[in-house]
Amino acid sequence: MIAGSKTGELELWFVTGSQHLYGPEVIKEVKQHAETIVRGLNESKRIPVSVVHKAVLTTSDAVSRALGEASATDRCIGVIAWMHTFSPAQMWIPGLQELTKPLCHLHTQYNREIPWSTIDMDFMNLNQSAHGGREFEFSATQLGKHRKIIVGHWEEPGVQSDLGAWASVALAHYDAHHGRIARFGDNMRRVAVTEGNKVSARTTFGYAVEGFGVGDLVEYLNAVPDSDIDNTVEEYRNEFSVTPELLPGGERHEALRYAARQELGIRSFLEEGGFTGFTTTFEDLHGLDQLPGLAPQRLMQRGYGFAAEGDWKTAALLRAAKVMEAGRAAGTSFMEDYTYHYQGEESLVLGAHMLEICPSIAGETPRVEIHPLGIGGKSDPVRAVFDGRTGRGRNATLVDLGRRFRMVLNEVDAVPSSEPMPNLPVARILWKPLPSLKTSATAWMLAGGAHHTVYTDTVSREQLLDYARMTGIEAVVIDEQSSVETIEEKLRWNEAYYRFSGS
Repeated sequence: MIAGSKTGELELWFVTGSQHLYGPEVIKEVKQHAETIVRGLNESKRIPVSVVHKAVLTTSDAVSRALGEASATDRCIGVIAWMHTFSPAQMWIPGLQELTKPLCHLHTQYNREIPWSTIDMDFMNLNQSAHGGREFEFSATQLGKHRKIIVGHWEEPGVQSDLGAWASVALAHYDAHHGRIARFGDNMRRVAVTEGNKVSARTTFGYAVEGFGVGDLVEYLNAVPDSDIDNTVEEYRNEFSVTPELLPGGERHEALRYAARQELGIRSFLEEGGFTGFTTTFEDLHGLDQLPGLAPQRLMQRGYGFAAEGDWKTAALLRAAKVMEAGRAAGTSFMEDYTYHYQGEESLVLGAHMLEICPSIAGETPRVEIHPLGIGGKSDPVRAVFDGRTGRGRNATLVDLGRRFRMVLNEVDAVPSSEPMPNLPVARILWKPLPSLKTSATAWMLAGGAHHTVYTDTVSREQLLDYARMTGIEAVVIDEQSSVETIEEKLRWNEAYYRFSGS
Protein backbone atom coordinates (compact mmCIF):
# COMPACT_ATOMS: atom_id res chain seq x y z
CA MET A 1 0.00 0.00 0.00
CA ILE A 2 1.38 3.40 -0.96
CA ALA A 3 1.84 6.19 1.57
CA GLY A 4 -1.40 7.82 2.64
CA SER A 5 -3.62 5.41 0.67
CA LYS A 6 -6.99 4.23 2.03
CA THR A 7 -7.36 1.40 -0.50
CA GLY A 8 -8.57 -1.16 2.03
CA GLU A 9 -11.46 1.08 3.11
CA LEU A 10 -12.76 1.97 -0.36
CA GLU A 11 -15.35 0.41 -2.66
CA LEU A 12 -16.67 0.29 -6.20
CA TRP A 13 -20.44 0.04 -6.33
CA PHE A 14 -21.96 -2.38 -8.84
CA VAL A 15 -25.50 -1.57 -9.98
CA THR A 16 -27.58 -3.71 -12.30
CA GLY A 17 -30.18 -2.43 -14.74
CA SER A 18 -33.49 -4.20 -15.37
CA GLN A 19 -37.24 -3.44 -15.27
CA HIS A 20 -40.44 -4.79 -13.68
CA LEU A 21 -41.78 -5.94 -17.05
CA TYR A 22 -40.15 -9.35 -16.60
CA GLY A 23 -41.76 -10.21 -13.25
CA PRO A 24 -40.33 -10.94 -9.77
CA GLU A 25 -38.83 -14.33 -10.60
CA VAL A 26 -36.71 -12.88 -13.38
CA ILE A 27 -35.58 -9.97 -11.18
CA LYS A 28 -34.57 -12.49 -8.52
CA GLU A 29 -32.48 -14.37 -11.07
CA VAL A 30 -30.94 -11.12 -12.32
CA LYS A 31 -29.86 -10.32 -8.76
CA GLN A 32 -28.31 -13.77 -8.33
CA HIS A 33 -26.38 -13.37 -11.58
CA ALA A 34 -25.12 -9.93 -10.54
CA GLU A 35 -23.96 -11.22 -7.17
CA THR A 36 -22.10 -14.08 -8.88
CA ILE A 37 -20.32 -11.64 -11.21
CA VAL A 38 -19.33 -9.39 -8.30
CA ARG A 39 -18.03 -12.38 -6.35
CA GLY A 40 -15.98 -13.45 -9.37
CA LEU A 41 -14.52 -9.97 -9.81
CA ASN A 42 -13.46 -9.82 -6.18
CA GLU A 43 -11.95 -13.31 -6.31
CA SER A 44 -9.90 -12.37 -9.37
CA LYS A 45 -7.65 -10.08 -7.26
CA ARG A 46 -7.22 -7.86 -10.33
CA ILE A 47 -9.21 -4.97 -8.88
CA PRO A 48 -7.48 -2.86 -6.18
CA VAL A 49 -10.63 -2.19 -4.11
CA SER A 50 -13.69 -4.21 -3.14
CA VAL A 51 -16.61 -4.42 -5.56
CA VAL A 52 -19.98 -4.30 -3.80
CA HIS A 53 -23.28 -5.18 -5.45
CA LYS A 54 -25.81 -2.58 -4.37
CA ALA A 55 -29.09 -3.25 -6.17
CA VAL A 56 -31.04 -4.31 -9.21
CA LEU A 57 -32.53 -1.01 -10.41
CA THR A 58 -35.95 -1.13 -12.05
CA THR A 59 -37.36 2.40 -11.61
CA SER A 60 -36.18 5.97 -12.11
CA ASP A 61 -36.49 6.69 -8.38
CA ALA A 62 -34.38 3.64 -7.53
CA VAL A 63 -31.66 4.72 -10.01
CA SER A 64 -31.61 8.26 -8.62
CA ARG A 65 -31.39 7.02 -5.02
CA ALA A 66 -28.56 4.57 -5.78
CA LEU A 67 -26.46 6.99 -7.82
CA GLY A 68 -27.17 9.84 -5.41
CA GLU A 69 -26.02 7.68 -2.51
CA ALA A 70 -22.88 6.76 -4.47
CA SER A 71 -22.10 10.44 -4.99
CA ALA A 72 -22.63 11.21 -1.29
CA THR A 73 -20.72 8.23 0.15
CA ASP A 74 -17.03 8.96 0.63
CA ARG A 75 -15.88 5.33 0.55
CA CYS A 76 -17.40 4.85 -2.92
CA ILE A 77 -14.79 5.72 -5.56
CA GLY A 78 -16.89 4.88 -8.61
CA VAL A 79 -19.87 3.04 -10.06
CA ILE A 80 -19.92 -0.01 -12.36
CA ALA A 81 -23.19 -0.29 -14.27
CA TRP A 82 -24.36 -3.51 -15.94
CA MET A 83 -27.51 -3.84 -18.03
CA HIS A 84 -28.55 -7.48 -17.53
CA THR A 85 -31.85 -7.13 -19.35
CA PHE A 86 -33.33 -4.27 -21.32
CA SER A 87 -33.40 -1.34 -18.87
CA PRO A 88 -35.27 1.63 -20.36
CA ALA A 89 -32.69 4.41 -20.35
CA GLN A 90 -35.05 7.30 -19.71
CA MET A 91 -35.18 6.14 -16.11
CA TRP A 92 -31.39 6.52 -15.85
CA ILE A 93 -31.30 10.14 -17.00
CA PRO A 94 -31.93 11.95 -13.65
CA GLY A 95 -29.49 9.72 -11.78
CA LEU A 96 -26.75 10.04 -14.40
CA GLN A 97 -27.17 13.82 -14.39
CA GLU A 98 -26.50 13.90 -10.64
CA LEU A 99 -23.74 11.27 -10.45
CA THR A 100 -20.41 12.85 -9.51
CA LYS A 101 -18.34 9.67 -9.17
CA PRO A 102 -16.50 7.97 -12.07
CA LEU A 103 -18.71 5.65 -14.10
CA CYS A 104 -17.85 2.41 -15.90
CA HIS A 105 -20.30 0.55 -18.11
CA LEU A 106 -19.40 -3.15 -18.02
CA HIS A 107 -20.97 -4.41 -21.25
CA THR A 108 -21.04 -8.10 -20.43
CA GLN A 109 -23.57 -10.87 -19.98
CA TYR A 110 -23.90 -13.61 -17.41
CA ASN A 111 -23.43 -16.51 -19.83
CA ARG A 112 -20.27 -16.75 -21.89
CA GLU A 113 -21.71 -18.69 -24.86
CA ILE A 114 -25.01 -19.19 -26.63
CA PRO A 115 -26.60 -22.49 -25.46
CA TRP A 116 -27.27 -23.66 -29.01
CA SER A 117 -29.37 -26.74 -28.27
CA THR A 118 -31.58 -25.23 -25.54
CA ILE A 119 -31.89 -21.55 -26.36
CA ASP A 120 -35.50 -20.32 -26.35
CA MET A 121 -37.37 -17.03 -25.88
CA ASP A 122 -37.22 -17.27 -22.08
CA PHE A 123 -33.43 -17.29 -22.35
CA MET A 124 -33.52 -14.45 -24.85
CA ASN A 125 -35.78 -12.29 -22.65
CA LEU A 126 -33.51 -12.77 -19.65
CA ASN A 127 -30.11 -12.27 -21.32
CA GLN A 128 -30.50 -8.98 -23.18
CA SER A 129 -27.25 -7.18 -22.39
CA ALA A 130 -26.43 -6.94 -26.09
CA HIS A 131 -29.16 -4.39 -26.74
CA GLY A 132 -29.81 -3.34 -23.13
CA GLY A 133 -26.33 -1.85 -23.04
CA ARG A 134 -26.95 0.08 -26.24
CA GLU A 135 -30.09 1.58 -24.76
CA PHE A 136 -28.16 2.69 -21.68
CA GLU A 137 -25.37 4.16 -23.77
CA PHE A 138 -27.73 6.24 -25.90
CA SER A 139 -28.82 8.27 -22.87
CA ALA A 140 -25.25 8.52 -21.56
CA THR A 141 -24.13 9.85 -24.95
CA GLN A 142 -27.05 12.25 -25.18
CA LEU A 143 -26.14 13.63 -21.74
CA GLY A 144 -22.44 13.91 -22.64
CA LYS A 145 -21.70 11.77 -19.58
CA HIS A 146 -18.09 10.67 -19.31
CA ARG A 147 -17.80 6.95 -18.71
CA LYS A 148 -15.52 4.02 -19.43
CA ILE A 149 -16.96 1.22 -21.58
CA ILE A 150 -15.47 -2.25 -21.12
CA VAL A 151 -16.75 -4.99 -23.43
CA GLY A 152 -16.31 -8.73 -22.96
CA HIS A 153 -17.23 -11.63 -20.73
CA TRP A 154 -16.73 -10.89 -17.04
CA GLU A 155 -14.69 -14.09 -16.48
CA GLU A 156 -12.08 -13.19 -19.10
CA PRO A 157 -8.76 -12.16 -17.50
CA GLY A 158 -8.44 -9.31 -20.00
CA VAL A 159 -11.81 -7.87 -19.02
CA GLN A 160 -10.96 -8.15 -15.33
CA SER A 161 -7.58 -6.51 -15.95
CA ASP A 162 -9.21 -3.67 -17.91
CA LEU A 163 -11.67 -3.15 -15.09
CA GLY A 164 -8.83 -3.20 -12.56
CA ALA A 165 -6.85 -0.65 -14.57
CA TRP A 166 -9.88 1.66 -14.70
CA ALA A 167 -10.48 1.12 -10.98
CA SER A 168 -6.89 2.21 -10.31
CA VAL A 169 -7.58 5.45 -12.17
CA ALA A 170 -10.78 5.95 -10.17
CA LEU A 171 -8.67 5.40 -7.06
CA ALA A 172 -6.23 8.09 -8.24
CA HIS A 173 -9.18 10.40 -8.90
CA TYR A 174 -10.42 9.79 -5.34
CA ASP A 175 -6.92 10.25 -3.92
CA ALA A 176 -6.52 13.59 -5.71
CA HIS A 177 -9.78 14.86 -4.24
CA HIS A 178 -8.38 14.09 -0.80
CA GLY A 179 -4.81 15.15 -1.63
CA ARG A 180 -2.57 17.93 -0.41
CA ILE A 181 0.73 18.99 -2.01
CA ALA A 182 3.27 20.75 0.22
CA ARG A 183 5.62 23.25 -1.39
CA PHE A 184 8.82 23.90 0.55
CA GLY A 185 9.86 27.23 -0.87
CA ASP A 186 8.38 28.77 -4.00
CA ASN A 187 8.57 28.16 -7.73
CA MET A 188 12.03 28.42 -9.33
CA ARG A 189 12.40 32.13 -10.10
CA ARG A 190 11.22 33.42 -13.49
CA VAL A 191 10.27 29.93 -14.75
CA ALA A 192 6.91 29.87 -16.55
CA VAL A 193 5.83 26.30 -17.24
CA THR A 194 6.15 25.00 -13.67
CA GLU A 195 3.68 27.59 -12.38
CA GLY A 196 -0.11 27.49 -12.65
CA ASN A 197 -3.41 28.41 -11.10
CA LYS A 198 -3.77 26.51 -7.83
CA VAL A 199 -7.44 27.44 -7.46
CA SER A 200 -8.19 26.04 -10.94
CA ALA A 201 -6.26 22.89 -10.01
CA ARG A 202 -8.39 22.48 -6.88
CA THR A 203 -11.53 22.83 -9.00
CA THR A 204 -10.32 20.47 -11.73
CA PHE A 205 -8.38 17.78 -9.88
CA GLY A 206 -9.47 18.18 -6.26
CA TYR A 207 -6.10 18.54 -4.52
CA ALA A 208 -4.89 21.50 -2.49
CA VAL A 209 -1.46 23.10 -2.99
CA GLU A 210 -0.05 24.72 0.16
CA GLY A 211 3.19 26.63 0.66
CA PHE A 212 5.55 26.38 3.65
CA GLY A 213 8.77 28.03 4.63
CA VAL A 214 11.81 25.78 4.71
CA GLY A 215 12.15 26.70 8.39
CA ASP A 216 8.89 24.83 9.04
CA LEU A 217 10.53 21.71 7.66
CA VAL A 218 13.82 22.22 9.52
CA GLU A 219 11.95 21.90 12.83
CA TYR A 220 10.87 18.40 11.82
CA LEU A 221 14.41 17.48 10.79
CA ASN A 222 15.77 18.62 14.12
CA ALA A 223 13.23 16.47 15.97
CA VAL A 224 14.26 13.17 14.33
CA PRO A 225 15.69 10.75 16.96
CA ASP A 226 19.18 9.35 16.36
CA SER A 227 17.84 5.82 16.75
CA ASP A 228 15.50 6.34 13.77
CA ILE A 229 18.44 7.60 11.73
CA ASP A 230 20.41 4.47 12.68
CA ASN A 231 17.56 2.26 11.44
CA THR A 232 17.20 4.17 8.17
CA VAL A 233 20.93 4.01 7.48
CA GLU A 234 20.70 0.24 7.93
CA GLU A 235 17.85 0.20 5.39
CA TYR A 236 20.11 2.03 2.95
CA ARG A 237 22.81 -0.59 3.44
CA ASN A 238 20.34 -3.40 2.78
CA GLU A 239 18.60 -1.82 -0.20
CA PHE A 240 21.46 -0.09 -2.01
CA SER A 241 25.16 -0.40 -2.67
CA VAL A 242 26.54 2.34 -0.40
CA THR A 243 29.94 3.80 -1.24
CA PRO A 244 32.49 3.06 1.54
CA GLU A 245 33.08 6.71 2.41
CA LEU A 246 29.41 6.97 3.48
CA LEU A 247 29.36 3.81 5.60
CA PRO A 248 29.81 3.89 9.39
CA GLY A 249 33.43 4.79 10.04
CA GLY A 250 33.79 6.41 6.62
CA GLU A 251 34.90 10.02 6.32
CA ARG A 252 31.54 11.14 4.85
CA HIS A 253 29.24 9.03 7.03
CA GLU A 254 27.65 12.08 8.66
CA ALA A 255 26.44 13.21 5.23
CA LEU A 256 24.53 9.92 4.86
CA ARG A 257 23.05 10.36 8.31
CA TYR A 258 21.92 13.84 7.36
CA ALA A 259 20.26 12.45 4.21
CA ALA A 260 18.42 9.99 6.46
CA ARG A 261 17.43 12.87 8.75
CA GLN A 262 16.01 14.70 5.74
CA GLU A 263 14.00 11.68 4.65
CA LEU A 264 12.57 11.08 8.10
CA GLY A 265 11.87 14.76 8.76
CA ILE A 266 10.08 15.29 5.44
CA ARG A 267 8.12 12.08 5.90
CA SER A 268 7.06 13.12 9.39
CA PHE A 269 5.91 16.50 8.07
CA LEU A 270 3.91 14.85 5.26
CA GLU A 271 2.32 12.24 7.51
CA GLU A 272 1.32 14.72 10.20
CA GLY A 273 -0.26 17.07 7.66
CA GLY A 274 -1.89 14.39 5.52
CA PHE A 275 0.13 15.42 2.45
CA THR A 276 0.39 13.12 -0.56
CA GLY A 277 3.16 14.97 -2.38
CA PHE A 278 5.71 17.77 -2.08
CA THR A 279 8.15 19.98 -3.92
CA THR A 280 11.54 21.50 -3.12
CA THR A 281 13.70 24.09 -4.86
CA PHE A 282 17.46 24.58 -4.84
CA GLU A 283 16.88 28.34 -4.58
CA ASP A 284 15.37 28.06 -1.09
CA LEU A 285 17.44 25.90 1.25
CA HIS A 286 17.75 28.16 4.30
CA GLY A 287 18.44 25.98 7.34
CA LEU A 288 19.22 22.83 5.31
CA ASP A 289 22.73 21.46 4.96
CA GLN A 290 22.06 19.65 1.65
CA LEU A 291 19.60 19.92 -1.21
CA PRO A 292 17.38 16.87 -0.56
CA GLY A 293 18.36 14.10 -2.99
CA LEU A 294 18.17 10.63 -1.49
CA ALA A 295 15.19 11.74 0.63
CA PRO A 296 12.79 12.49 -2.29
CA GLN A 297 14.09 9.43 -4.12
CA ARG A 298 13.09 7.19 -1.21
CA LEU A 299 9.82 9.02 -0.58
CA MET A 300 8.82 8.57 -4.22
CA GLN A 301 9.47 4.86 -3.71
CA ARG A 302 6.89 4.96 -0.91
CA GLY A 303 4.33 6.50 -3.27
CA TYR A 304 4.60 10.22 -2.53
CA GLY A 305 4.36 12.64 -5.41
CA PHE A 306 7.42 14.81 -5.92
CA ALA A 307 8.85 17.38 -8.30
CA ALA A 308 11.76 19.78 -8.05
CA GLU A 309 11.83 23.58 -8.37
CA GLY A 310 8.34 24.09 -6.94
CA ASP A 311 6.63 22.19 -9.78
CA TRP A 312 3.46 21.20 -7.94
CA LYS A 313 1.58 20.07 -11.09
CA THR A 314 4.17 17.37 -11.82
CA ALA A 315 4.26 16.34 -8.15
CA ALA A 316 0.49 15.86 -8.19
CA LEU A 317 0.53 13.97 -11.50
CA LEU A 318 3.30 11.72 -10.17
CA ARG A 319 1.20 10.95 -7.10
CA ALA A 320 -1.75 10.06 -9.35
CA ALA A 321 0.46 7.72 -11.38
CA LYS A 322 1.81 6.10 -8.21
CA VAL A 323 -1.78 5.39 -7.12
CA MET A 324 -2.56 3.96 -10.57
CA GLU A 325 0.22 1.40 -10.03
CA ALA A 326 -1.86 -0.10 -7.19
CA GLY A 327 -1.17 -3.81 -6.77
CA ARG A 328 1.67 -3.93 -9.31
CA ALA A 329 5.43 -3.51 -9.24
CA ALA A 330 6.34 0.18 -9.21
CA GLY A 331 8.04 1.92 -12.11
CA THR A 332 7.24 5.63 -12.08
CA SER A 333 9.47 8.64 -11.46
CA PHE A 334 9.89 12.38 -11.68
CA MET A 335 11.86 13.05 -14.86
CA GLU A 336 13.33 15.71 -17.10
CA ASP A 337 14.47 15.67 -20.73
CA TYR A 338 18.06 16.70 -20.06
CA THR A 339 20.26 16.35 -23.15
CA TYR A 340 20.19 14.83 -26.66
CA HIS A 341 22.23 12.26 -28.56
CA TYR A 342 21.68 13.19 -32.21
CA GLN A 343 21.82 10.23 -34.61
CA GLY A 344 19.27 11.12 -37.26
CA GLU A 345 16.16 8.94 -37.01
CA GLU A 346 17.75 7.01 -34.11
CA SER A 347 18.40 10.11 -31.97
CA LEU A 348 18.03 9.62 -28.22
CA VAL A 349 17.15 11.61 -25.10
CA LEU A 350 19.04 11.31 -21.82
CA GLY A 351 16.52 11.76 -19.02
CA ALA A 352 17.77 12.72 -15.57
CA HIS A 353 17.67 15.46 -12.96
CA MET A 354 20.13 16.97 -10.54
CA LEU A 355 19.44 14.27 -7.94
CA GLU A 356 15.84 13.20 -7.69
CA ILE A 357 14.94 10.17 -9.84
CA CYS A 358 12.88 7.39 -8.24
CA PRO A 359 14.72 4.04 -7.82
CA SER A 360 11.55 2.21 -8.87
CA ILE A 361 12.70 2.58 -12.51
CA ALA A 362 16.24 1.27 -11.83
CA GLY A 363 17.60 -1.52 -13.98
CA GLU A 364 20.28 -2.36 -11.43
CA THR A 365 20.98 -2.02 -7.72
CA PRO A 366 21.31 1.73 -7.09
CA ARG A 367 24.59 3.02 -5.71
CA VAL A 368 24.38 5.60 -2.91
CA GLU A 369 27.09 8.18 -3.52
CA ILE A 370 28.05 11.73 -2.59
CA HIS A 371 29.28 14.33 -5.09
CA PRO A 372 29.44 18.12 -5.46
CA LEU A 373 26.37 19.72 -7.03
CA GLY A 374 27.55 23.17 -8.11
CA ILE A 375 24.23 24.95 -7.45
CA GLY A 376 22.31 25.69 -4.28
CA GLY A 377 25.32 26.77 -2.26
CA LYS A 378 25.12 23.91 0.24
CA SER A 379 27.14 20.83 1.21
CA ASP A 380 27.60 17.96 -1.23
CA PRO A 381 24.30 16.05 -1.43
CA VAL A 382 23.85 12.29 -1.14
CA ARG A 383 21.95 10.58 -3.95
CA ALA A 384 21.15 7.15 -5.44
CA VAL A 385 22.83 6.65 -8.82
CA PHE A 386 21.68 4.08 -11.40
CA ASP A 387 20.77 3.44 -15.02
CA GLY A 388 17.08 3.00 -15.73
CA ARG A 389 15.74 -0.27 -17.06
CA THR A 390 14.98 -0.74 -20.74
CA GLY A 391 11.66 -1.31 -22.48
CA ARG A 392 8.52 0.58 -23.49
CA GLY A 393 7.60 3.56 -21.34
CA ARG A 394 5.97 6.95 -21.61
CA ASN A 395 6.46 10.52 -20.47
CA ALA A 396 3.47 12.58 -19.39
CA THR A 397 3.33 16.22 -18.42
CA LEU A 398 0.60 18.56 -17.22
CA VAL A 399 0.57 22.23 -18.24
CA ASP A 400 -1.71 25.13 -17.36
CA LEU A 401 -2.63 27.05 -20.52
CA GLY A 402 -4.50 29.74 -18.61
CA ARG A 403 -7.97 28.70 -19.73
CA ARG A 404 -7.53 24.96 -19.22
CA PHE A 405 -5.10 22.20 -18.32
CA ARG A 406 -3.51 19.98 -20.97
CA MET A 407 -1.82 16.61 -20.58
CA VAL A 408 0.86 15.81 -23.15
CA LEU A 409 1.97 12.19 -23.44
CA ASN A 410 4.82 10.70 -25.49
CA GLU A 411 5.46 6.99 -25.97
CA VAL A 412 9.17 6.10 -25.74
CA ASP A 413 11.46 3.09 -25.90
CA ALA A 414 14.06 3.06 -23.12
CA VAL A 415 17.35 1.66 -24.42
CA PRO A 416 20.74 0.72 -22.94
CA SER A 417 23.61 3.14 -23.27
CA SER A 418 26.26 2.16 -25.77
CA GLU A 419 28.92 3.83 -23.64
CA PRO A 420 29.49 4.06 -19.86
CA MET A 421 29.00 7.43 -18.12
CA PRO A 422 31.46 7.24 -15.22
CA ASN A 423 31.53 11.00 -14.64
CA LEU A 424 27.76 11.53 -14.46
CA PRO A 425 26.85 10.94 -10.79
CA VAL A 426 23.05 10.99 -11.13
CA ALA A 427 20.30 8.48 -11.85
CA ARG A 428 19.48 8.50 -15.54
CA ILE A 429 17.59 6.73 -18.29
CA LEU A 430 18.11 6.81 -22.06
CA TRP A 431 15.17 6.62 -24.45
CA LYS A 432 14.18 6.90 -28.09
CA PRO A 433 11.05 9.06 -28.30
CA LEU A 434 8.44 7.85 -30.76
CA PRO A 435 8.13 8.22 -33.64
CA SER A 436 11.48 10.08 -33.64
CA LEU A 437 13.19 12.82 -31.67
CA LYS A 438 12.61 15.30 -34.50
CA THR A 439 8.86 14.68 -34.66
CA SER A 440 8.20 14.12 -30.97
CA ALA A 441 10.17 17.16 -29.77
CA THR A 442 8.50 19.39 -32.35
CA ALA A 443 5.04 18.09 -31.45
CA TRP A 444 5.77 18.29 -27.71
CA MET A 445 6.84 21.92 -27.96
CA LEU A 446 3.90 22.87 -30.22
CA ALA A 447 1.64 21.45 -27.50
CA GLY A 448 3.41 23.52 -24.82
CA GLY A 449 4.74 20.43 -23.04
CA ALA A 450 6.97 21.07 -20.01
CA HIS A 451 10.55 19.97 -19.45
CA HIS A 452 9.49 18.19 -16.25
CA THR A 453 7.56 14.96 -16.76
CA VAL A 454 6.28 11.83 -15.08
CA TYR A 455 8.10 8.85 -16.61
CA THR A 456 6.47 5.44 -16.22
CA ASP A 457 6.82 1.94 -17.62
CA THR A 458 3.97 0.53 -15.52
CA VAL A 459 1.07 2.96 -15.89
CA SER A 460 -0.48 2.49 -19.32
CA ARG A 461 -1.31 5.14 -21.88
CA GLU A 462 -4.97 4.16 -21.48
CA GLN A 463 -4.86 4.79 -17.74
CA LEU A 464 -3.32 8.22 -18.19
CA LEU A 465 -5.91 9.09 -20.83
CA ASP A 466 -8.68 7.77 -18.58
CA TYR A 467 -7.40 10.11 -15.87
CA ALA A 468 -7.52 13.03 -18.32
CA ARG A 469 -11.06 12.10 -19.34
CA MET A 470 -12.15 11.56 -15.73
CA THR A 471 -10.91 15.03 -14.75
CA GLY A 472 -12.22 16.65 -17.92
CA ILE A 473 -8.88 17.94 -19.22
CA GLU A 474 -7.40 17.97 -22.71
CA ALA A 475 -4.95 15.24 -23.71
CA VAL A 476 -2.50 15.08 -26.62
CA VAL A 477 -0.72 11.81 -27.48
CA ILE A 478 2.51 11.57 -29.46
CA ASP A 479 3.30 8.00 -30.59
CA GLU A 480 4.41 5.86 -33.54
CA GLN A 481 1.56 7.12 -35.71
CA SER A 482 2.08 10.83 -35.03
CA SER A 483 3.33 13.45 -37.42
CA VAL A 484 3.83 17.16 -36.88
CA GLU A 485 0.93 17.81 -39.26
CA THR A 486 -1.52 15.55 -37.38
CA ILE A 487 -0.54 17.04 -34.01
CA GLU A 488 -0.91 20.60 -35.36
CA GLU A 489 -4.35 19.72 -36.70
CA LYS A 490 -5.38 18.13 -33.40
CA LEU A 491 -4.23 21.20 -31.47
CA ARG A 492 -6.22 23.50 -33.76
CA TRP A 493 -9.37 21.43 -33.40
CA ASN A 494 -8.85 21.21 -29.64
CA GLU A 495 -8.47 24.97 -29.42
CA ALA A 496 -11.72 25.45 -31.29
CA TYR A 497 -13.54 22.88 -29.17
CA TYR A 498 -12.46 24.32 -25.83
CA ARG A 499 -13.07 27.90 -26.95
CA PHE A 500 -16.64 27.26 -28.13
CA SER A 501 -17.54 24.78 -25.39
CA GLY A 502 -16.57 27.30 -22.72
CA SER A 503 -14.35 24.73 -21.00
